[in-house]
Amino acid sequence: MLISIVITVHILVCITLVGVVLLQQGRGADVGAVFGGSSQTVFGASGAGNLLTKTTWALAIVFFSTSLFLAYTSARRTNGSIFEGRRLRVPVSAPAKATTGATSSNPVGSSQAGKNGAPSARPSSAH
Repeated sequence: MLISIVITVHILVCITLVGVVLLQQGRGADVGAVFGGSSQTVFGASGAGNLLTKTTWALAIVFFSTSLFLAYTSARRTNGSIFEGRRLRVPVSAPAKATTGATSSNPVGSSQAGKNGAPSARPSSAH
C-alpha cells in the first residue's frame, strides 16, 4: 500500500518537474531583450525566477527521495532469483479423437494423393 502511494507521488512529481523546468527561461534569454527584443514573461521581469527556482529545488528533493526509497524497497524485496521455487506449468491437452468415417490409408488426406491413390511428389505446404 505504501509503495503504491510513493509510486503515485513519484509519477506526479516527475510530470510536474518537467513542466516547471520547461516554464523557466534559459540563461541566454536576457541577452535578446537587451537588443530590442520584447521580454515575454508572465510573472514580471524577475519575479518568476525565484518562484520557479524554489519549486524546482523542492520537486527535485522529493523526486530524489522517492527514487531512493523505491530503489531501497525493491532491493530488499528481491533476495533471490525470480525462477527459484517455481515450477514450470505446461498445460496438458487430451489426445485428439480419431474420426470414425476415415478409412483411408493416407492420413494427410485425399487432396494430396496423386492418381491411383499414390502420394504426390509435391511437398505439402502445411507443416
